[in-house]
Amino acid sequence: MSVQIITIDGPSGSGKGTLAAKLAAHYQFHLLDSGALYRLLGLALQQKQLIDALDTQLQQCIDIATSLNIDFKTTTQGIQVLLNGEDVSQTIRTERVGEFASKVAAIPELRAALLTRQHAFAQAPGLVADGRDMATTIFPQAQAKIYLTASAESRAVRRVKQLQAMGLDVKINDILANIIARDKRDMERTTAPLKPADDAYIIDSSNLSIDEVFALMTTYVDQRLAN
Repeated sequence: MSVQIITIDGPSGSGKGTLAAKLAAHYQFHLLDSGALYRLLGLALQQKQLIDALDTQLQQCIDIATSLNIDFKTTTQGIQVLLNGEDVSQTIRTERVGEFASKVAAIPELRAALLTRQHAFAQAPGLVADGRDMATTIFPQAQAKIYLTASAESRAVRRVKQLQAMGLDVKINDILANIIARDKRDMERTTAPLKPADDAYIIDSSNLSIDEVFALMTTYVDQRLAN
C-alpha cells in the first residue's frame, strides 16, 4: 500500500477518538472518524423519521447514506462536524445518537453504502482510521493495527464526565447500561462484528492515562511503519 494506514478499533468510550486525533497530529496524517459517519447517518435518518423504519424503508435509507453532505473541519477546539452545513459536533456525541449509529451499523446494506466514502479518506501521506471494524473489514492491509479497550465501568465514568462537560445531566447507571447494551449489539452483529484483528496490538486503557496510552501507541506504530 502506498498510503500508510494506522487503524484504531475498540468499544465506545475507550478513548479511540482522542487518541486517533493525537496520532493524526503527531504523524501529520489524515483522520477518519468512522463512528462519526455512522452517527451522522443515524442523525440524518432520525431527522427524516426513518431510524425506526430501517427494514421497511431500506432503499430510501441507502439513498440518504450515499448522498450525505458531510464536512469535517479542524479548529483550535478540535474537529468540527457539519451535516448539511449545520454544526452537529456535540449533537452526534450524545447517547441517543450513539444508539442510532449502532442500529445503522447493524444493517449490512447501510455499511456497504458508507464503505466507499471511508476508503476515500486513505490519501497520502497517511491515514489514522478510528472505528470498530477498521482493521478487520475496511483497511485489513493497514501497517499498524491497534485495538483499544477498557472496562465498561471505566468507560462509563469517562462518558459521564464528557457529557457533564457538555452541560448534560446524566446518571452513571444509565450510561453503564447503554454501554453494555451497545457492546453486546456491536459484538454480536452478523456483519463486521466488533473484535480485534488477529494481528492487532491490544491495549487496555482502564487504568492508564491518555499520555501513557499514547506513548504505547507511538512506540508500536513507529516500529510498524519502519518495517
